[in-house]
Amino acid sequence: MPPPSRLLPALVLVLVLAGSPCGAWVPNHCRAPQHTLCNFVCDCRDCSDETQCGYKGASPAPSAPFACSFEQDACGWRDISTSGDRWLRDRAGAALGGPGPRADHTLGTDLGWYVAVGTHRGKEPSVAALRSPVLREAAPACELRLWYQVASAADAGHRDAGLWRGSGARGAGWRELAVAPGRVRGDFWVTFSATRNATHRGAVAVDDVTFWGCGLPPPQASCPLGHHRCQNRACVEPHQVCDGEDDCGDGSDEDTPRCRGHLPTDLETGLGLWHRAEGWTRNHSARVPERPAWPRRDHSRNSPQGHFLVSVAEPRAPAILYGPELQASGPHNCSLVLYLHLHGSPAGRLRLYLQAQGPQAPRDPVLLRRRHGELGDAWVRDRVDIQSEHRFRVLLAGQTGPDDLILSEGCTPAPEAPRLPSGPWPLAPRPWPVGLQPQGPCEPGHLLCGARCVPPEQLCDFQPQCEGGEDEQECGSTDFEPPAAGGWEDASAGRLQWGRLRAEEGRGPGTDASGAAAGHFLSLQGAWGHWTAAARALTPPLGPSGPHCALHMAYFLQSHPQGFLALLVVEGGARELVWEAQSSPNAWKWDTVPLGQRRRPFQLEFVGLVDWEGPGQQAAGVDSVTLKDCSPALATKTDTEVSCNFERHTCGWHTGHLTDAHWHRGESHGPGYDHTTGKGYFMLLDPTDPPARGPGAHLLTRPQTPAAPQECLSFWYHLHGPQIGTLRLVMRQDGKDTHLWSRSGTHGNRWLEAWATLDHQPDPGAQYQLLFQGLRDGFQGSMALDDVALRPGPCRAPERCSFEDSACSFSTGDLWARRASATGLAAWGPGADHTTDTAHGHYMIVDTSPGALPSGHVASLTSAEHRPLAQPACLTFWYHLSLRNPGTLQVRVEEAERHQVLTISERGGPAWRLGTVDVQAQRAWRVVFEAVAAGVEHSYVALDDLLLQDGPCPPPASCDFETGLCGWSHLSWPGLGGYSWDWSSGSTPSRYPQPPVDHTLGTDAGHFALFETGVLGPGGRAAWLRSQPLPPTQASCLRFWYHMGFPEHFYKGELRVLLSSARGQLAVWGAGGRLRHQWLKGQVEVASAEEFQIVFEATLGGQPALGPIALDDIKYLAGQRCQRPVPSQGDSAAATVPAAVGGALLVLLVLLGLAGWQWLWKGGCPCRNRTAAVAPGFDNILFNADQVTLPASVTNGP
Repeated sequence: MPPPSRLLPALVLVLVLAGSPCGAWVPNHCRAPQHTLCNFVCDCRDCSDETQCGYKGASPAPSAPFACSFEQDACGWRDISTSGDRWLRDRAGAALGGPGPRADHTLGTDLGWYVAVGTHRGKEPSVAALRSPVLREAAPACELRLWYQVASAADAGHRDAGLWRGSGARGAGWRELAVAPGRVRGDFWVTFSATRNATHRGAVAVDDVTFWGCGLPPPQASCPLGHHRCQNRACVEPHQVCDGEDDCGDGSDEDTPRCRGHLPTDLETGLGLWHRAEGWTRNHSARVPERPAWPRRDHSRNSPQGHFLVSVAEPRAPAILYGPELQASGPHNCSLVLYLHLHGSPAGRLRLYLQAQGPQAPRDPVLLRRRHGELGDAWVRDRVDIQSEHRFRVLLAGQTGPDDLILSEGCTPAPEAPRLPSGPWPLAPRPWPVGLQPQGPCEPGHLLCGARCVPPEQLCDFQPQCEGGEDEQECGSTDFEPPAAGGWEDASAGRLQWGRLRAEEGRGPGTDASGAAAGHFLSLQGAWGHWTAAARALTPPLGPSGPHCALHMAYFLQSHPQGFLALLVVEGGARELVWEAQSSPNAWKWDTVPLGQRRRPFQLEFVGLVDWEGPGQQAAGVDSVTLKDCSPALATKTDTEVSCNFERHTCGWHTGHLTDAHWHRGESHGPGYDHTTGKGYFMLLDPTDPPARGPGAHLLTRPQTPAAPQECLSFWYHLHGPQIGTLRLVMRQDGKDTHLWSRSGTHGNRWLEAWATLDHQPDPGAQYQLLFQGLRDGFQGSMALDDVALRPGPCRAPERCSFEDSACSFSTGDLWARRASATGLAAWGPGADHTTDTAHGHYMIVDTSPGALPSGHVASLTSAEHRPLAQPACLTFWYHLSLRNPGTLQVRVEEAERHQVLTISERGGPAWRLGTVDVQAQRAWRVVFEAVAAGVEHSYVALDDLLLQDGPCPPPASCDFETGLCGWSHLSWPGLGGYSWDWSSGSTPSRYPQPPVDHTLGTDAGHFALFETGVLGPGGRAAWLRSQPLPPTQASCLRFWYHMGFPEHFYKGELRVLLSSARGQLAVWGAGGRLRHQWLKGQVEVASAEEFQIVFEATLGGQPALGPIALDDIKYLAGQRCQRPVPSQGDSAAATVPAAVGGALLVLLVLLGLAGWQWLWKGGCPCRNRTAAVAPGFDNILFNADQVTLPASVTNGP
């Protein structure tokens, strides 16, 4: 074991054989026998015997897996850690900014659940263990699949048998893991172990655990025709008999008279009939494997002590194993069943040859089977049928070894077989089999091209190195007529495989894509594997590719809905779905798949799955595959077009492919509309469409040459939705990324303009790239881009600035500095910025201590030049003053001359405060912030979130929402689910329901603030709209208009008014509502003895359903008491509820509640007498005047 200082965070998956069942209680509603619980077979009609077994047994179809998504509960998994760390069922939204995943894998959002080990906080190495309940009797074809994520590194892993282990940096995102436990007799557990230490503390998470094909066949009254009947009355398919695996569960399929004629070799005591193993060694994995590609256990015994063959040959000379000399197979085929392990190296390969014997036999060996690449860390079953008119031997050659070589009864050893000669081949100079020829002067993996050896990294890089293009010939493009099939290699491990097939001999259209019956195509075919996994075919490693790279192909798919045909890109261990076929029964279809710019190496992978043995002759095929315009050196006229309105195409912008989330060129329709014309095209990113799991999407240019030392990039953006993420602009130069601009969260249902100045290097040959990043740190809403323009010269001053990515062209002098609290560069300053309310957010700050700024001296922060104003405008900013007197903050507007328009001289506090300035300027102008020091130690002035909007500044905490939110903050609040209020109008298309008109204007052109409660779910509890900090008041009146729309009485939201101060939150007003289609007036009198904020909270009072809550015309009348509202039908709501209710109404409500309770009780819940946990019902609904209170188990979520 490495010393603690070098121990990496690790996830280990371990299979533990249990001595006796214990521990976990499993519900058993149908009273199935104890030995049938958790055996991957539904013995009860409702599958209740498989409910809490590390998975959910919900009466799955025979081919469906037993799965646990952790959405409802932990499925019986329990923490057995003895260290300080613990596995917990968790979700991303529960701890904003935590070290774990930002989203689960099941839903792809922060509301989904997983199990995880949080950040390690100790100094000593720590192991956290998560164990399944006791499981029973895994079948030979059992496969465990899961998705895992490790923050900084990973390890994942019978008596204890290691299944999987991996370590090292893993990167962001969920990764899939598939392991094959093999046949496990008796009881066992599966354990996840996460190991971390003081250096590597990263969180480890697991989600979507599924068990495939793990159940043994149950007893049957009779078996289908041709099937084998086991002694335990189960039935197995004919090819499962005498194959070296206990498919019956009692071993009777391997102990029949039929099996006595077979010639098995399990390698436990030697090579048996096989001999002359050149380059092979018989070994086991009980000790630490010498090579990572070695199996962790053999196939025969499924144990680390079991033996198998591994290659110790040099790469230039593959190991060769010679079989016994066999007689001609005659009328009955001779077949060889073997188990092979291809894992840990994409260069691993195993080939089987038939070498005919005798003077009349053909001299050239015949290739029987070729397996290449990565098949997974499992023993894969294969079978080869052999027909020969002559005596023959079977030769195994390659870099990876087999186990359990079983020759069928049709394979008869030849009598008095001659002894093998000492040379590598019986008769020299007999030709070597294809793939075993000496490499000549080139190193292994190199291609001999004339007098030149082309290295592996230059093969299939879309840039020919050989005059004849030999280095690019087997790189994916093919019509499948040559046997090499364009370099596509089958990598299947289940009951299906890909193979080159003559069209007239296979299922499907009857011709290839060109219409020729004698032509060939890549076809799905039956295989001898024992898993139900999809068939896979891959290209060699490709790339790098350019942004115009695309794949053109023909395909057909005839299948039931469960079948599919897809194209994936395999890159860096991740598999990205880039295309999926539409059903095309009995006909070829043509399609083009954009691949775009990608790094080397990547591979293309066709994945297909049909019910081969099912009805309807299901099949799938691919033909005429062509990779076009993939050279990274290929340039087009549009590559230099940074300015783009996206009406005709994407100009010089292209989609990045580092994650599975992508930008798309969208057309205006419904809630999506462009900025240019309202009916054109724009670039769109929806964080959930397609179901993406990656951290974000990239839209970038090709390398550009600067036209001037400074350039201005302007663009229009649209960030809308209750929980949308971050849009960021980055400039990349010499491999270094510089953040120029970013916005997070909703900015209203509208297009907004932004611009950023590009400062270029003086080097005349320097180039740069621009990159828009759409980050998936939000999952409800959409982001869009349009009308990008690039011009020489610097940009004018921006209308809004958060200082998150730059100083927004402010002249800072030597005193003002852009800073974040988390940097620790200053001993004092705000603990968090205003934009993000975190220590990582940025702001501008000036130290006014005497050592930095003497008393009476001034530190100026001057903006870039603003354009003239056509109408009065309001400049708002947020400022933070130290508790010790920092002096005075002066705000001046500089037009032809400098005018002082605001002076702030007050004591500081813990909160950011809002400052407002009315601005009128007929000419270009600047704003200047001046800090005048008072000579006090440890003092400062900080600024954040500047915004310039049309119209005069409103009074504090008042807003008609016509131009924006007027200082009301919609920043998502920790612990509430990360949701935000939005800003819209009735005339603006929206994907969310909203009021048709506002209250201010009474038209669809008026604006309002709103929140869509339909996005709230388990864990997403509420959204806050907060005012600026307000001074203490003995009595002030808050008036507002609100709109609530919900479809039914049960499904409705709630709007509450809270007063938030240092003492906590106090609810002072609340209302529930259902569909009313009108604006209602609300008012409440507020009082606070200390500085406070008004908070409007939107939440749910029942089950989730679509329905908006909207606000308009908020007025805060400081120092004025509220007047009692005059009652009017349908347009107002009181701020208080009467203390007493009329007797008749009270009786009516009680009777209504009892009647509803009795009706639901009689409706019949079959489990109502049980005390065990069951699905929440409606047994205890309470009715009151205007709302429904559901049980806590319904409203609180998991």
